[in-house]
Amino acid sequence: MNPRVLRVQANDDHSLTITFTNGETRRFDVKPYLGRGVFQELRSLSYFKAVRPVLGTIQWPNEQDFCPDSLYEESIPCGGSAPQPRSQVRPDRTRRKAASGRRVGR
Repeated sequence: MNPRVLRVQANDDHSLTITFTNGETRRFDVKPYLGRGVFQELRSLSYFKAVRPVLGTIQWPNEQDFCPDSLYEESIPCGGSAPQPRSQVRPDRTRRKAASGRRVGR
């Protein structure tokens, strides 16, 4: 499970600066969503700035919100580079036999 939203600040460029429960501060770009359905209302900068943290995520007065996992995974660290994709493959934790027949690994 990813960390949840602790604080949020709306920026003039329609991005959000979000502090998460793990202490990280990251920037989430809302611009790609501004032309979609309920998010069109966020085009108004005064309305956009009415965002508040609610139950581990963010929400605007008319209940537009984002999944907290999306906020974390699609944001970039403040002062950092783009997020690295998380591997879909779990590390191999099985024991394997070496050529000698002995078990190796965990």
